[in-house]
Amino acid sequence: MLPDVAKTETKEGLEAFAKYWFDLLNSAYQTGDVSGLQSVTDRNCEYCSKLTASLTTNYQGGRWLAGGKITTPAITTSFERSSDGNFQVILQVLQSPISYYETGGKEFRAASNGSNTGNVLLANYVDGAWRVNDLHPIR
Repeated sequence: MLPDVAKTETKEGLEAFAKYWFDLLNSAYQTGDVSGLQSVTDRNCEYCSKLTASLTTNYQGGRWLAGGKITTPAITTSFERSSDGNFQVILQVLQSPISYYETGGKEFRAASNGSNTGNVLLANYVDGAWRVNDLHPIR
């Protein structure tokens, strides 16, 4: 559930919303349901669309994932609006290894390693709500 603070156009609200967005992504990895994530993400976010398409594919036809738990131990923003209207959030994102299963419980591809990455999330506040416009891993 979206925390009340994440409904505010404040630094704390943006940080809470960014955490919420990654909580929705975590839920999508656990269930295959990407609808919550899509409801707060701009459809023009290419990286986000690739994530949701991959999750949808990996849960089709009785397939499922195990693992992949996401946590965000570090979230920060300067809370400065850029000329395009976006606010930037920098996050550390940890994800546990993921196993990929097909109907019957057989792995259909090699398990992925866990990860510890930096990410840049771009969001704006429109009509009383935050929305993710873009996401980029820091390489």
